This record gives sequence, C-alpha cells and structure tokens, in this order.
Amino acid sequence: MRRCRSFDIGMAHFSRKLPERAHSVSMISIENISKSFGGQTLFEGASFKLNPRERIGLVGRNGHGKTTLFRLVIGEETPDEGEIVVPRNYRIGYVEQHIRFTEDTVLTEGMRGLNEAERDHHWKVEKVLSGLGFSDADMQRRPEEFSGGYQVRLNLAKVLVSDPDLLLLDEPTNYLDITSIRWIERFLQNWPRELLLITHNRGFMDKVITHTVGIHRKKIRKVEGDTGQLYGQIAQDEEVYEKTRLNDERRQKEIELFISRFRAKARLANMVQSRIKTLEKMEKRNKLEEIKNLEFSFRSRPFRGKQVMSVENLAFGYPGGPPLIQGLDFQAVPGDRICIVGKNGKGKTTLIKLLAGMLPPTAGKIQYNPNITQGFFEQTNVQSLVDSRTVLEEILYSDEGVDQQVARNICGAMMFTGDDALKKIEVLSGGEKSRVMLGKLLATPVNLLLLDEPTNHLDMESCDSLLAALDNFDGVVIMVTHNEMFLHTLARRLIVFQDDAVTLFEGGYTRFLEKGGWREEGAAASARETTAPSGDAPAPSDAAAPRLGKKALRRLRSEVLTERAKILKPIEKKIAGAEDAIDSHEKAMDAFNREMQAATEAGNGEKIVSISQAIHAAETAIESHFNDLETLTALLEEETARFDRKLARIDEGFEN
Repeated sequence: MRRCRSFDIGMAHFSRKLPERAHSVSMISIENISKSFGGQTLFEGASFKLNPRERIGLVGRNGHGKTTLFRLVIGEETPDEGEIVVPRNYRIGYVEQHIRFTEDTVLTEGMRGLNEAERDHHWKVEKVLSGLGFSDADMQRRPEEFSGGYQVRLNLAKVLVSDPDLLLLDEPTNYLDITSIRWIERFLQNWPRELLLITHNRGFMDKVITHTVGIHRKKIRKVEGDTGQLYGQIAQDEEVYEKTRLNDERRQKEIELFISRFRAKARLANMVQSRIKTLEKMEKRNKLEEIKNLEFSFRSRPFRGKQVMSVENLAFGYPGGPPLIQGLDFQAVPGDRICIVGKNGKGKTTLIKLLAGMLPPTAGKIQYNPNITQGFFEQTNVQSLVDSRTVLEEILYSDEGVDQQVARNICGAMMFTGDDALKKIEVLSGGEKSRVMLGKLLATPVNLLLLDEPTNHLDMESCDSLLAALDNFDGVVIMVTHNEMFLHTLARRLIVFQDDAVTLFEGGYTRFLEKGGWREEGAAASARETTAPSGDAPAPSDAAAPRLGKKALRRLRSEVLTERAKILKPIEKKIAGAEDAIDSHEKAMDAFNREMQAATEAGNGEKIVSISQAIHAAETAIESHFNDLETLTALLEEETARFDRKLARIDEGFEN
C-alpha cells in the first residue's frame, strides 16, 4: 500500500535567505514493507525514514531490490505488505527510461523540465546541459541526432532543472564521462533537499551522501555516514550475532544434557523443570546464510623482460572524420598500471581496440614483446559469445588448460552457481553476458590485461572485488575507466584525451589533478560566470578588466551595475510580492482559526465545513508562495554572487 498524508506548515519566520521547504517537518516513511517476485523475497518487514535534507545512498547486491524500492517509492509498484507514506504535494523527480522528445532543440527540450514559474529560465537549463557535456552548438541540435547515452543525459537534465522535493537517481553515471561525473558530483553535494541514489561507483556515492541505506538479508538498514560506515556496522553486527548463536548453542546443549541426565532424579525435579522452561524460552538463532560475492582472481602468465610493448607515433582516424589520435608515444613495462581517461567520444575505446589489435592504426606502430599474452575486455565483445553454448561451455572453451572443475569454480566466482552455469547464452541479460566475458578472462592465463569500462553491470561489492584483483595481478593493466576510485587506487600513469589531443601523463591520478587536471572544468565555470542569464547581449568579459585603463574600467563598472539592476530588481520585486502574499495568507489563517474555534464551540457544522475549506485553500496558497520564494531566493543569491565577482575583478583593475 502506498498512501499520502497532509503535513503542517510552519511559517512563523522567513527571510531572504534560502527558506526551509514547507514539508521540512515531514518525511517519507517506509513502514514494514514486504515484496516478492516469482518466489524470490526481496524485502520482509523492512522499514526506514527519509528525513528532510538527507542525501541517501542505496546499496545492495544486484537483484536484491534496489530498483524495485525506487519503483515502490514512485508508485509504479505496490508492496505486498506494509505501506509507503509520502507527504501531500511532495514532488518526486526521476529519469524516465522511455526516450520521447517533442521539441526541436536540446535546449528547448531541456526547458520542458522547468517549473511553471521558471519557464523562461533558459540559463538554468544551459548550465546543467553544459555540466553534462553538451556544447553550445549541441544545445541547438535536434535531440534525435544524439546517441542513446546523450539522450539519457538530456532526460537527466530535465529532472535536475525541475527542482523536485526528492531526487531519485538510478546509476546516473552510467552514460557520463569523467568530467560530467565530477560536475554532477558537485551538483549533488549542493542539493538542498532530499536525494535517493543508486550507483555502483562507491567513490562517487561516498562524496555525495549524508546517509547510507543497505538492503541486506531482506531487511533495510540505515546509518549516518558513507558506505564504509554501513558495511562496518553490518560486519560488526553479524560477528556479534554469530558469537551469540554459538554461545546459545553451547548453552542449549549443556541444558539438554542436564535434563537428560537428571530427569529421573526426584529430588532434582524442580531444577530439571526450571531448565526445561529456560530451554523453551531460548530464542532459536539460525546460522546466517552465506552470501555469495563475485570473486576475481586473474591467472597471470610469467613474463621476463624489460619492455612489454612499445607505441610509436600512433595515429588513427575513421574515414571521413577528424583524427582521433595523433603522435602518441609510450612504452609499457612490467607491473605498469596505465589508465586511459577523457570525455566520451574522444577516442578512448578506439585506442584500447588499437592496442588489442582489433583496429589497424592509420600511422605509427605498436610492437609487443613476443612473450606477451593479452586478455581483452570490451562491452561489444559479448557478440563473440555463442548463443547455443552454456555459460559453462563458454568458460571451458576459453583455454585448453581449463578442465571441468576449474570451469565450475570460475562459473561460481561469476555467480553462475549450480544449474545457472547450464543456462544458454541466448537467455542471458546484458549484464550476465558481461560477467561471462570476465569469466573467460579469468580462465585464460595472461600477462597483459586490456579493459574497457569493466565495472559496468557490476554491483558495488563486485567492483570492490575487481579492484582488489587488478591490484594483485602480476602482469600489466591498461584500462579505460571513469571511476575515480579505480583511478586513485590503480593508476601509475595516465593516457589523457583532452583539448583535442592525447598525451601521456607520468604520474598517478592525484598528481594529475594537482597539476591542473581537467582544464574544461575551470573553463566551464568561467563561461557560466560571464554569461548573462537573460536574452540580452553577453556581459563584458571579466578577464579583460585588469588590462583596461581607469576610464574604461569606470565605464565597464557602470555597465555591470546597470546590468545588475536590470537582472536583480525584478527578482527582488517578485520576492517581496511572495513575502507579502505569505504574510497576508498567514493573517487570514489566524482569523480562520479563531472563527473555527467559535464555530466548534457553537456546534455550527455548516460553518465548520466552510471554514475548513477556506483553511485548506489558504494552506495551498501558502505552500505555492513558499515554493516561489525558495526558487526566487536561490536565483537572487546566485545572481548577486555572480555580479559581486565581476565587480571585485573590476576593482582589482583599479588597484593595479
């Protein structure tokens, strides 16, 4: 059952700072829900509360009910038992899976997500689209011209600009490149309301959330803090449970032995009866069911040599298109961990295919040591699987040294246990096929791993296992990834696609960020500051201010002040109007409450009904005005800060 209830509105005080939402005294409550599908129980008497301004990360193994819980919250599914209580007028935003566009351009399609009061706030949409990787030119193109990944980004942008009370995000980083992931990470860190997030990217989740909710053993557990706090608490509790269970079993055996030995002794009858009662009262604790984890352990082939591979003046471009790679030189040596990073569409997957020999270079050469045996993983490689084979057969055929027992062990490691190992490839999901491909890699002894986004389709626990396995692998790893936890942990060198070029960076990811990192992040921030949030001409460039003379600076300052007044005055006027309207309705509410008290004392039923309707109308109006006030106040603060930065830079020019 899913039901809504009303909530009180506290408005004794308000100011031009960001106001509390009217629902701030309320919460979403998951109350003793149970849900099963096809004989599999996902939840059993599970409960938790989502309180105001909490950003919650939802974790759990694949298939344990994370997405189902999302569908329950938005009402697409109903629990078998229990209920989900959502405040009245509470807006929930989530990305629709169905791709359907009605507007001619990306920008106008994105503006469809804006609230009614913000229908003309195109700059808000531009900011989000830019953060998600759309260029200015992209925003004027038709949505249908883009790939499926970018179309999902557009749907995500529409949700982000809608300012819902609760933002539900299910794997939002799946179609994002590393710079867009870093942007949405900062966006969510500043999210002022509630957030419920699913992602396999543990580092991303831990930077964003305030609380973690875990689906574990058909229950839902909530802790304050990141995923480490949750997993640490679960491990501690289960250790205590197991120790208690063993102590109880030992105590139970002692009691049973006493009863059997002395049951016939008349003078010990009272003691025997006491122990029988104790035994009846003892809680039966079952041994915790072992939970299977995806376990990775790559088979490494010994390698002796000083150099694994050499890349010289490598170049590549698809026919009719611009060159993606030009003049790339590097050598890989034993023990190397090289990560390939950059924005989507710049050539990362192309490079890993070149290194794997799947594509011939346009120019240059790639030379391998003759003793190198490579293993290659790439998402489209699932097409190489034979539909008529079983999972077990695919693993068996991976390498001549794999026997039936080894193949069974690898199937188990990939979570294809028992009869699941006998499933045909043709009936597997995309994620299951990716696990088969990883299993084939585990079966093959190699000393060079070439991996393209291997964490897709893995849950958080499996990602942790993969990270440990790659760290322990004796050979060389060259990997494309957007996962910053993998980059910080593994990368010793980077191949960076940036500024329409590809370069080798000697050092780890932390050093890369310290040495300048993603330059487009700073450029995008600067561009947003110098873009006027209206249809008027762009504001004068801040960067030019210090190089101007004092006369030009005074003129520029005057232009900025004029523009500032033009932008801020209408917002301030609307804020004052919203405040006045709230004050007026509050006074009316006070009068209605006094009238209600008098009507109640007089027992005037007709008047009670009339006043109740008036009170409800006033509450609805107050809620609407508070929503407007919050939106306008946030906009005022953002625009004020923008103009303050401009004026400060101009004033620096006077001082120089």
